[in-house]
Amino acid sequence: MAGFRGSIILLFKSFRGFALALVWAFAFCPGGTAQGFAQSAPAAPSPGEGAIRLSAVLAAGQTPVATGLTWRVFREGAEPDGTHTLIAQSTEGSPTLRVRDGDYVVHVAYGLASAMRRVSVRGQPIEQQLTLGAGVLQLSAVLGDANIPANRLQISIFVPERAGNEAKLILSDAKPYSAIRLPEGTYSIVSTYLDKEGAGTTPGATGRANATNSVVNTEVRVQAGKLTDVILRHHAATLTLKLVNTPGGEALANTSFSVLTPGGDVIRELIGAFPSLILAEGEYVVIARRDNKTYQGAVKVLSAVDHDVEVLAQ
Repeated sequence: MAGFRGSIILLFKSFRGFALALVWAFAFCPGGTAQGFAQSAPAAPSPGEGAIRLSAVLAAGQTPVATGLTWRVFREGAEPDGTHTLIAQSTEGSPTLRVRDGDYVVHVAYGLASAMRRVSVRGQPIEQQLTLGAGVLQLSAVLGDANIPANRLQISIFVPERAGNEAKLILSDAKPYSAIRLPEGTYSIVSTYLDKEGAGTTPGATGRANATNSVVNTEVRVQAGKLTDVILRHHAATLTLKLVNTPGGEALANTSFSVLTPGGDVIRELIGAFPSLILAEGEYVVIARRDNKTYQGAVKVLSAVDHDVEVLAQ
């Protein structure tokens, strides 16, 4: 985390407000154009023109990054309206960009990581290699011995704050089983197992119909130039709820179910003859309502052990 904070502080000192605008506008939106920056086409070749040969590495001494980069070159001086003109841009790994003689700021984005440098072009080719101070995080999630499909996961990444302050959300929909590019530092990962929305399902206490109470929290350290592979282990199971007159009997239709913690907190409410849901490992109370009558049962959930839960109408 110290490396991440230090790089941001350095950018503030080096380029002040201009650096701040670039880092947050393009590190989080690498494909977009920041408000307040005017874009223009590269100048035509002419005398008094030079070339900037660019490359980037994740950490000092490593092989240059070949893909996933977005390069932008801005004129350093501001226009009368306060904007900085975008002179050239590229998504090549190591582009050569032709620009007129002058002073520029080169910015490179790699996922949520970025770096920038001031350069002066004076008619001669120059080479610039920027160090991103970044690593790659790859997340996977399992239930028992099986991988959880990506569309059944909601993963958020936070930067922890000191002194007990609330962590800062930097990525709300991190994709599992893929490379996530991040500045070096410490991150908090929150993975929520998603239920399949089905007929009769109503939103639970979270207000999201498909978010289960199976949540994994972990903290990871991303190192510059390295791949950090993290396995998120969920402990949950799928239960099918039934109201029956006798054990093993036919499920009764038009039944409303509520699933509660032993302390009485509502986890999920469902309607139907045999609705199903995913619950984290633990003990729960199931309440069934039908024909103005209420019935109650208890259930213990073991990880990866799917089963039916019968509530007797007695």
